[in-house]
Amino acid sequence: MPEIDEIDHRLLRLLREDGRRTFSEMAGTIGLSVAAVKRRVDRLKELGVITGFTVQIDYAKLGWGIEAFTELHYAGATPVSEIVRTATDVAEVQTVFTIAGDPDALIHVRVRDLGHLQQVIDHLRHAGNVTGTKTLLVLGSWTRDALAPRASRIAGMK
Repeated sequence: MPEIDEIDHRLLRLLREDGRRTFSEMAGTIGLSVAAVKRRVDRLKELGVITGFTVQIDYAKLGWGIEAFTELHYAGATPVSEIVRTATDVAEVQTVFTIAGDPDALIHVRVRDLGHLQQVIDHLRHAGNVTGTKTLLVLGSWTRDALAPRASRIAGMK
């Protein structure tokens, strides 16, 4: 695991808040030179800690305001590659999680309305070796904005 110090964590937090933040802005906030900030960010990219920069989109403003998670159950010994292919072939699928246990996969779906969701679920039910689905509508969400936890707050855990 790469050596990441407190300054690196602070830089990562700043970039997570705004991936377009300039080196100069970060240098002023952290108290380093612009060159030092650039070297650290370049190092974090080389180490693979920073894997890219992205934009956050308000999908509701684009007409895709309904989110759901759908559990997918597959027949017998369906290969993981088929599970992933079944879901990634559907444009409305945002993320595919293959998981151990029951169900076999959990997918994050984004759609325009409930009728559109029904079409997507019907399509998935008829794809490959899918034997069943269970869909949960997202009412709201929260995402931890902090970086990877450094220590557990649960008593006795490290």
